[in-house]
Amino acid sequence: MLRLPLEIRDLFVEWLHGNFPNRANHVISLVRDTRNVADYNANWGTRMTGTGAYEALMKQRFAIAAARLGLNKHRHDLDITQFSVPPREDDQLILF
Repeated sequence: MLRLPLEIRDLFVEWLHGNFPNRANHVISLVRDTRNVADYNANWGTRMTGTGAYEALMKQRFAIAAARLGLNKHRHDLDITQFSVPPREDDQLILF
């Protein structure tokens, strides 16, 4: 979802109308649909997520694409015992 803080909202809307005048109103309405008719929600825990039907559609599309590309499968667990801290440049203890 697009995070559109109030500091850059006017700049984004101006850029949108200048570069894509025929689609600007549609894009702005989609942003508002994912934020319960607000441009931005600054509440903790909700500002990085969307709400509504369009957000649910995007979540469903992402889940389908992740499954198709295999991004939702379990990956190998990392074994940190295979790694060690690299020696410092002036560390001579590695000679012994």
